[in-house]
Amino acid sequence: MSVDADRDTESDPAAEVETLARELGDAITDLPEYERYEAAKAEVEAHEEAQEHIARVESLREEFMLARQIGEASQDDLEELQAAQTELHELPVMEEYLEAEAELTGRLETLNQAISEPLPVDFGQQAGGCCVD
Repeated sequence: MSVDADRDTESDPAAEVETLARELGDAITDLPEYERYEAAKAEVEAHEEAQEHIARVESLREEFMLARQIGEASQDDLEELQAAQTELHELPVMEEYLEAEAELTGRLETLNQAISEPLPVDFGQQAGGCCVD
């Protein structure tokens, strides 16, 4: 950062916070949890069988949601969707992805707590949420 940019952020708290947020985002991408998640995601995206299972689950989910909207969804439909999702989650490549995702989510929740501690609101909820009643 240049000296002028340093002066700009010193005189502008909003700019300083934005700079810190970008630095935090960059630092998060260097975390082992993030790197594991990205690697697992890439594996799933490249795994033909996983992609076929994902497409089937999404198709069944859409069909179920449409059937539910018109009052024609059955318990059998729900069980078929759940079975397809279970099959997907049992693929080793998906198990690794889901574990990596859960680990990253846990790390991000810890970071959210650290950011939220001095604030009167939950930072993550306010930053990502819409409406809070």
